[in-house]
Amino acid sequence: MAQVVVVTSGKGGVGKTTTTAALGAALAQTGERVAVVDFDVGLRNLDLVMGAERRVVYDLIYVTQGTVKLSQALIRDKRIETLYLLAASQTRDKDALTDEGVEKVIAELRESFDWIICDSPAGIERGSTLAMRHADVAVVVTNPEVSSVRDSDRIIGLLDAKTDKAARGEHMDKHLLITRYNPVRAGRGDMLNVDDVIDILSLPLLGIIPESDEVLRASNLGSPVTINNPKSAPARAYGDAARRLMGEDVPMAFPTDRSGIFSKLFGRKAA
Repeated sequence: MAQVVVVTSGKGGVGKTTTTAALGAALAQTGERVAVVDFDVGLRNLDLVMGAERRVVYDLIYVTQGTVKLSQALIRDKRIETLYLLAASQTRDKDALTDEGVEKVIAELRESFDWIICDSPAGIERGSTLAMRHADVAVVVTNPEVSSVRDSDRIIGLLDAKTDKAARGEHMDKHLLITRYNPVRAGRGDMLNVDDVIDILSLPLLGIIPESDEVLRASNLGSPVTINNPKSAPARAYGDAARRLMGEDVPMAFPTDRSGIFSKLFGRKAA
C-alpha cells in the first residue's frame, strides 16, 4: 500500500528539500517506486537538488488543473529508475493550488508508487497545509536551535488538526529528524542537544543528520547526498532514516566523516 509522507517544518532553511531528495533516493535505491513532489509553488528548489531543473516542462499546477496528464509531468531520475520527480511551478503562486486538484494528484500517484514524498514549503500557510493534508506519515525536520524547535512544535499542532487523518479522528505517525547536528557545539551549549529537542517535541526520533559540507556539495551538484557520496556521514544517516521509515529496526547512531564509523550511540529508541 502506498505511503504518502510529508516532509515539513515551520522554519525555512532547515533542510526539508535536502531531506525529501535524500530520503526519496534512499528509498528508491531499495527498489521501491518513489515520487518526490515539490509543493513550494513560486520558489521550486527540489528540481535543482535532484539535478533535473533543465528537464522540467510541466509542473504540479498543470496537473492539478487538468491541463496535462500526470505522466507528462513526472520526470524520471537518470540515476535510479524507480525515482520520479513532480516539480513545482516557478511562475505561479500558492493560490493556484486547489484542494480538489491536490487530492486528485495524490490519489493518482498512490496507484503507481510505493512512496509519495511531499516537500512542504516553510510556514503555516496554504501551501504547507495542502502538502500535509493527504499524508499518512509526517517527517518533522528541525535544526537543534530554539527558534526552529518552537516552529516545529506549531507544525505538529497543524498535523493534528488540518490533515484528512485528523478529520477522520485517526492518528498520524509523526517522526522527528534533526538536521545539521554537531555534537561538539551541542556539548559546549552552542546548540540544543538531542535529548533537549526530543523532550520539547515529544516525537520518536527518525534520525540525526550531522552538520557536513557534503550536503551542500551534493546540492550544488544537483544530486541527493545519498547518491552523490553514499559513504559520507549524512548519506549514511539518511539511509538509516529511510530504513526506519520502512519499518526496519535500525539502532540510532551518529555517524561522522572523520572516523568513517558511528561514533556515538544514543539510548533513545528509534522511530
